[in-house]
Amino acid sequence: MQTKSGKSMLGGAVYVLPNLLTSGNLFFGFLCMIRSLDGQFAWAAVAIFIAALFDMLDGRVARITKGTSEFGVQYDSLCDAVSFGVAPAFMMYQFGLFDVGRLGWAACFMYLACGTLRLARFNVQSSIGKAGGDFTGLPIPMAAAAVASWILLMDAIDSPTGGYDWLPAGVLELLSDQGLRNVFMLFLAPALGIAMVSNFAYRSHKSLKIKGIRPFRLLVLITGLIGCLAYQTELVVFVLSFGYALSGLIEGVAGWRKPIEDDEIFQSSHEDHTYDGHEDDSRPSGGDRH
Repeated sequence: MQTKSGKSMLGGAVYVLPNLLTSGNLFFGFLCMIRSLDGQFAWAAVAIFIAALFDMLDGRVARITKGTSEFGVQYDSLCDAVSFGVAPAFMMYQFGLFDVGRLGWAACFMYLACGTLRLARFNVQSSIGKAGGDFTGLPIPMAAAAVASWILLMDAIDSPTGGYDWLPAGVLELLSDQGLRNVFMLFLAPALGIAMVSNFAYRSHKSLKIKGIRPFRLLVLITGLIGCLAYQTELVVFVLSFGYALSGLIEGVAGWRKPIEDDEIFQSSHEDHTYDGHEDDSRPSGGDRH
């Protein structure tokens, strides 16, 4: 079926579907803030991970359906600023940083500001064809995942059915101290912000090389990871999230990977550039990133 303009309605649906997924990303970012207001921090943290799932799917669907659009690119970045910038900062503040007054919201604002700068830099790098390969700085969804995994772990430790009674009593008491948690978050928020705007190279999934691993060993490794996730989900997710957040710093300081230059981002906006859009192949309607 065609409209009066001659355009296929099915063709319009191709562009709508990826943006609906992007809207799902935005919805769960908003839900994170609502649940944080209600004090339901486990649900708030889970909402961040679901938002990241939608963020990953929208780009994949856009490429499969060839439904890429400039509108989708811009909409995706705005939604990411909310779901992975505003929502985690708000969640940290509600989780305890409001207790330390101005210092708490200043730390949260630094995370938010750096995350927004990270998205702006990525958009400009994409527009000038400099966003291929490794990520420049910590991707904002992974920074949000680090925040969410920390809060998810703390919430599980507070729960009598969380499954962490195997930890020594002294360790549990230490981890349950809200004052120490606030101190940790006071360092965590700006540290993640600095990681996002840094020039350290973070590996994308394209950098992962599994061809050299024998299929049986890979199967055993994946099975073991699934078993660990089933037993201590929050702890494993925390270790994986923070491991990735530290990986760029470790590889950069050790000299294994060189920092990525980004001086070109302030060149004149009047130059003619083509926006290929995705840090990870091409970022069409949205996608992984940033």
